[in-house]
Amino acid sequence: MYSYRTLSPRERADLVEYRREQGYPAHSPPHSYDADGWFLITAATYEHAPFFSELADRDWLREELTSELDRMRLRCAGWAILPNHYHVLVRCDLLETIATVVQRVHGRTSRELNRRLGVQGRRVWYRYSDRQMRSERHYFTTLNYLHYNPVKHGYVQDPLAWPSTSIHWYLDHHGTEWLDSMWSEYPLRSYGQAWDSF
Repeated sequence: MYSYRTLSPRERADLVEYRREQGYPAHSPPHSYDADGWFLITAATYEHAPFFSELADRDWLREELTSELDRMRLRCAGWAILPNHYHVLVRCDLLETIATVVQRVHGRTSRELNRRLGVQGRRVWYRYSDRQMRSERHYFTTLNYLHYNPVKHGYVQDPLAWPSTSIHWYLDHHGTEWLDSMWSEYPLRSYGQAWDSF
């Protein structure tokens, strides 16, 4: 899951040096903060701890995310909240704005989760990544990926059985026929393989 931890000290040093040569941060995904467009934002809890196993907690995290996105006037086209990570498909004019959203949401949810358990300073979030949509096909395949994510991770066998994704909004607003056509026209194939290693 965390491949960096399995590397030898020499391999770690080589990896960090390579990232420096490329102009990347030493230990985190590179973010091109002046980019604009549609982005898939993915964030994982620290060591994939299932802090959001309960539906009420997933609803709370979704509300925190969507209200902060609204506050920053960012459009959200889709989302999926799982016990140990989330995905949101967001449109922004400046990717740097997403960093602000993530920092605020992660800060508030970390403090609240720690308050509930009576601990201070426990790490809740690991990091987040962003992937810019390159085409209409990439966008709609990503939307399908969000909705299929609970099935991919073995929580349910049908995307509609997981209440914590935007598939229910699309079903209500576009119907089953539209969803079926999206699945046919924009299949997942190997989309998203090995993403969970970050």
